[in-house]
Amino acid sequence: MKKLIVSGLVVSLLSVTATSICAQQLDSLPGKPAHSFRGLSVVNNRQFWVSGNKGTVGRSTDGGKTIQWMQVKGYETRDFRDIEAFDAVTAVVMAIDSPGLILRTHDGGASWQEVYRDNSSGVFIDAIAFYKNKAGIGIGDPMDGKFYLVQSQDAGQSWQRLQPTMSAPDSGEACFASSGTNIVQLKKGKFAFATGGRSSRLWNGETLLPLALMQGGTSTGANSLAVCGRRWIVVGGDFSRDTVTQEHILVSNDRGQTWQAPIQPTSGYRSCITAINKRKWIACGTSGVDISNDGGKTWRNISKTGYHVVQVAKRGRAVYLAGGNGRLAKLRW
Repeated sequence: MKKLIVSGLVVSLLSVTATSICAQQLDSLPGKPAHSFRGLSVVNNRQFWVSGNKGTVGRSTDGGKTIQWMQVKGYETRDFRDIEAFDAVTAVVMAIDSPGLILRTHDGGASWQEVYRDNSSGVFIDAIAFYKNKAGIGIGDPMDGKFYLVQSQDAGQSWQRLQPTMSAPDSGEACFASSGTNIVQLKKGKFAFATGGRSSRLWNGETLLPLALMQGGTSTGANSLAVCGRRWIVVGGDFSRDTVTQEHILVSNDRGQTWQAPIQPTSGYRSCITAINKRKWIACGTSGVDISNDGGKTWRNISKTGYHVVQVAKRGRAVYLAGGNGRLAKLRW
């Protein structure tokens, strides 16, 4: 009888372990080799949009089983580093470099309209974000000694450049277009963003605060910011030198007022972070993907395959990833 009980316990424990492992695996999806994807927006469990270089946008309405690929006519040489989707047919995509461009589609990508263009020399928009598909905010590399900010109040149909109220950027301080997630639109028109370069700081909606992340070089600093209630997490490091260090992830439990390094950090430079729920978070970068089940205190690597961006469904539980060489994946959890 004891052997049977012990055997049963072993079987049960093995089942639990197997379930736990399976719950945190990545399933590859049909990708598009020779392309790099850094823009990703997940509408619900079955609908997501992805964007990248060569003027490429992808759209799926069946959970990634099939993907409709499109090259936006007239923009074949542009790199779409960020995309924000509102539903299966409406999305806004952003191109880096000059001229600064934001395009919008209302018919599933059959046609695209320019909704923002800045022909100024040196303009470089890095990321855009929306709050509940209405208010939008965009961040770009500093120009004329000021942070570059654009704003939309009508779900991306029109954009206006803002005059920043925060202090000027430090010398060598900039933003990164690594995953379209270094800026977050908050409630009541407020927003937060993280910077990098020779200085790495965070605008929490009220003040610019220094971040104890790797900094001092042109490729160092914060790359991504995620917000879930009072808990904010920022990730980055040095994208030119992917090493394991405490200086590429910070956690705040008071909406960005104070920051602490986690007990066990992510396993390398990370270009994107997002909250699946209050306790479960996921981060990705060139050296792999990490999961935290305790609100960012400790992290465990689940994949050595690199991805640039990871996002959770706005309405649902699905988590998708996109990266270099056209890689796409879905988290099984």
